[in-house]
Amino acid sequence: MKISINPFNNQKLYEFEELNAVQLKERIVQAQSAFQDWKTTSFSERSKLIRAVARDLMENTKEYAEIITLEMGKPIVQSLAEIEKCAWVCEYYATHAEDQLKDEIITTNAAKSYVRYEPLGPVLAIMPWNFPFWQVFRFAVPNLMAGNVGVLKHASNVMKSAEMIQRIFEKAGFPKGCFQNLIIHNDKVKSVIENDFIKAVTLTGSTPVGASVASIAGSSIKKTVLELGGNNALVVFEDAQLERTLDSCVQARFQNTGQSCIAGKRLLVQNRIAMKFIQGFKNKVAQLRSGDPLDKDTFIGVLAREDLAVDLEKQVKESIKMGAELILGGKRNGTYFEPTILSDVTRDMPIFREETFGPVIGITIFETEEEAMNLVNDSDFGLGVSLFTSNRERMERLIPQCNEGAVFINELVKSDPRLPFGGIKTSGYGRELSAHGIREFMNRKTVYIKN
Repeated sequence: MKISINPFNNQKLYEFEELNAVQLKERIVQAQSAFQDWKTTSFSERSKLIRAVARDLMENTKEYAEIITLEMGKPIVQSLAEIEKCAWVCEYYATHAEDQLKDEIITTNAAKSYVRYEPLGPVLAIMPWNFPFWQVFRFAVPNLMAGNVGVLKHASNVMKSAEMIQRIFEKAGFPKGCFQNLIIHNDKVKSVIENDFIKAVTLTGSTPVGASVASIAGSSIKKTVLELGGNNALVVFEDAQLERTLDSCVQARFQNTGQSCIAGKRLLVQNRIAMKFIQGFKNKVAQLRSGDPLDKDTFIGVLAREDLAVDLEKQVKESIKMGAELILGGKRNGTYFEPTILSDVTRDMPIFREETFGPVIGITIFETEEEAMNLVNDSDFGLGVSLFTSNRERMERLIPQCNEGAVFINELVKSDPRLPFGGIKTSGYGRELSAHGIREFMNRKTVYIKN
């Protein structure tokens, strides 16, 4: 039995019966059967259904947003924005998928030669709770537009979100089996990956889980895309525009109550502006309103589970024990964790070395560009980095020095349907979104016609 618990008040929300082994196999067979028909549909047919999904999302934004907020504690205004972003990715691929997957003509000695993109089949998506709609839609929409079908293993604490997503696709007119939610325990995931009908796996989650999934899929020679953890740096140079940079850094770290892989978790500030910037940052963070996630004025809600808050508390306390200075927050009450700032953070502290999944940030001061880049790259992760500077030459000089999947200049790292999204090192491999993402689970078939 899967149970959804409201992390704000600890009240039970929903119960869900898990699939037994027979039911699970039936769902996968149904996915394979649906794929045989779905792969033959035209882009215009697929676009029509995806646009119907977008309309449903916009017409029922409030209903879906409240489910997100109740299940995992996201402030309601941010939940509304998440649903709207899901509609955006629908419109983007409904418009661009056909062009992104058209035959790629290549001039050779043949009369005609080209690359043809063909769908692989049912794709398993293992998705997290922190963006319970967006993470799923950025997988499902491009894959359905490409002719694949999807089966979802969602996080156990957001099963109502998972149920609603399947209902949205079916309500829009997608054939039964094109998108299915699998209510299963983690111990059944291996059998799903190993099922012959499942052709590929995508996972957003922790690095250890990603390594395990990749190993299982690899033993069956099945492709994986992994979007794993992040420990993004926010690098503030002395010539940054102060007020805009402060706002960007606050948003980068504290939106979604800090529960984001692409959040800016390490704040690196150049020494000549450090005192002024840190004071301004502290003032802005102190003004963030905490409270009931359903209140539209709340910016800091609660963490999705209490064990996550406990883990965060341990990281903070250990870093303070090692010499970090607590300049704001630091207290926990159940699933709530105060917005917290630590200064004098060094490379060996948990707040620097580990991913922190909550409203906590550590500040490290640097003197030179070289030192800044050493700090940025001194991480096992490589998802993204934000550089704040007014110097265009510096921007161009530092971009290739960042060992990251993304470099954002004067902006927080964020996902955008038009841009590829993903990381390197232990942040994973492969890309989601854009033309790059829609081609991940396609057979790039080489065609050569001599005469």
